[in-house]
Amino acid sequence: MDYEKYFDGPCTVARGLLRVGDAWSMMILRDAGYGASRFDQFRISLGIAPNILTRRLAALTEDGLLEKRRYSERPPRDEYVLTQKGRDFLPILAAIAAWGRTYHGEGAISHLADAETGAPIDAQVVDRATGRPLSEIKMRLVMPDQAPTG
Repeated sequence: MDYEKYFDGPCTVARGLLRVGDAWSMMILRDAGYGASRFDQFRISLGIAPNILTRRLAALTEDGLLEKRRYSERPPRDEYVLTQKGRDFLPILAAIAAWGRTYHGEGAISHLADAETGAPIDAQVVDRATGRPLSEIKMRLVMPDQAPTG
């Protein structure tokens, strides 16, 4: 795949996927959303090889989804904290989880719950302007050189 063509191209799906589209990156962001911040927390939780984790953390930091912060000088240790950009990705993960639960929810599976009330969360993606679920809206793609139609 010609990644450079898509990295700055007009397709926002491609732009997003090139930054967080691999499973490890999404799982790291998931764990960060649940409070993990240290290398060993991610490594143990995910069972990921250290070299892969190092590369993914560096990429997520470079793309501005995580911020690297020093928490110990001796020995030098860093933690990885979600930025606003990273926190804004968490609802996308919730939507992926809802889709997975609906279409691949056999057996014992986890679910999201409100941390304060314990109530189950059923994520749904809606149009901000109308509140309508996107799954109920017939959509089309408008390229930058096309005039929008209403």
